[in-house]
Amino acid sequence: MLALAYLPAAGVTRPLTLGVFPHLTPRQIITAYQPLVGALEASLGREVALVSAPDFKTFITRTRHGDYDIVLTAPHLAWLAREDAGYRPLLKYANPPRALLVVRADSSFDDLPALRGRAIATSDSIALAVMEMQSQLARHALERNRDYRVVEAGTHLNAAMQLIKGRADAAMVGLHPYELMPHDLRQSLRVIAETPPVSSLAYLTHPRLRDTEVRAVRRALLDFGATPAGRRFLRDGHYGAFAATDGHEIEAYRDHALRIRAMMQGDR
Repeated sequence: MLALAYLPAAGVTRPLTLGVFPHLTPRQIITAYQPLVGALEASLGREVALVSAPDFKTFITRTRHGDYDIVLTAPHLAWLAREDAGYRPLLKYANPPRALLVVRADSSFDDLPALRGRAIATSDSIALAVMEMQSQLARHALERNRDYRVVEAGTHLNAAMQLIKGRADAAMVGLHPYELMPHDLRQSLRVIAETPPVSSLAYLTHPRLRDTEVRAVRRALLDFGATPAGRRFLRDGHYGAFAATDGHEIEAYRDHALRIRAMMQGDR
């Protein structure tokens, strides 16, 4: 179940919580990450609770409060996790993702200027794919809420469905969520723009984990990546491999992170 784990009885080791940011639907997160969770449990000899949040802002708040022992998140949110809660970068995926702008396959739209005055579906305004694609639209003199209307759908899959249902003329989606969409859905879409590659999703650990625990988690993830199930997980997600990171690459997303921090403070 994708929910925060129960509180264990005295003397019982509590579950290790793996928080996956909500770029996928709950069902997609469970389906995609259950093999990884099983491998972690087998290697660590400890229960691992797969958790997330109903939206990006809640996920950021829970991360800041330290609800997750291990967090898998986008680079701009990784910057916030490190700066606001002391999370330490552990590993990242090797393949860099991109943001895509898609339209229906039978649509006449074929470039960004054609979307002036139109409705564009997005997953969440905080999603890196959305922020990056909005920057690309701005370079074509298309500003959010001025030159196009935004339909927030919560997830990348829901954004694509808003497009299919005729509630939007285009949709901003991340490459990895797009590739995890059902084949029939992808066949009904057409990519008309994409951003340059961005830094990939990163795993970070909360400072309460001892160094020995962090090393064990790192080793378990790398070992999983070398198994048939792990190679299938990395292939299906188009992640490539687990790669080392020192957190240097997330510095490029500081401005995005600061905008999100200001947005979160404004909501209080």
